[in-house]
Parts: sequence; C-alpha cells; structure tokens
Amino acid sequence: MKIIKVAAAIIVDNNKLFATQRGYGEFKDGWEFPGGKIEEGETPQQALKREIQEELDTEIEVGELVDTIEYDYPNFHLSMDCFVCTIKSGDLVLKEHESARWLGKDDLHSVDWLPADIGILDKCEELLKRV
Repeated sequence: MKIIKVAAAIIVDNNKLFATQRGYGEFKDGWEFPGGKIEEGETPQQALKREIQEELDTEIEVGELVDTIEYDYPNFHLSMDCFVCTIKSGDLVLKEHESARWLGKDDLHSVDWLPADIGILDKCEELLKRV
C-alpha cells in the first residue's frame, strides 16, 4: 500500500484550535488540521511552515510534536505528524480551503472531521486544557 507522509498544524490561539474544510479532491468538504505532504529532503517542521505559507498566507512557529497518527484509507496509508503551532505573522487567508473555524474544547466535535484527524482530537482536548 502506498504511504503518504504529511505534517499537520494544530494552530492554537486564545484557547481555540484552527480547523479547515477541504475545498478539493477526494475528501472535499471534510474538516482537517491544515498542512500537507512532506517533500523529499524536508523535515516535517519545514514542510509545515511551507504548506501553511502556501495555503494560508501565514507564517507559523512550529512547536512540540503532539502525536503521529497512522491511518489506513482505502487507497493509501497516511502517516501524519501533528504539531502545536502558533501564528508569527499573517491573517490565515483561505487560498485552497472552502471554510475555516476556530474551535474551542466545547465545539471541537461540531465539524465533520476526516477519519485520520479524528485520531488526534483526544490529544487536542488535553492540549486545550493546558493552554
């Protein structure tokens, strides 16, 4: 099975996490933490900074690794490194996503998350208790 390695940004601000809704592809309309594929020669942190700059026109600070989610979709295996991130500069402009929301611990489950992203939600709830 094909393995796809990605990095995801759990952007934290004011006790809320930033979630985006996919605007394209097989998983269009599903909610996810923004990020993308790790290119050859990149660290997950470098990939994340590049992807967030490209997709959201925003510079982020990449912090601790929260977890690595391993998930089998029907046509590929996803390995997703999830990092806590903060905004350094920019306004989170949606260039590729359909929609976005800031979610607190009480509304974290109010969107239709993609299956792999569901796997990190418990740790996100713990994270929101700490910030």
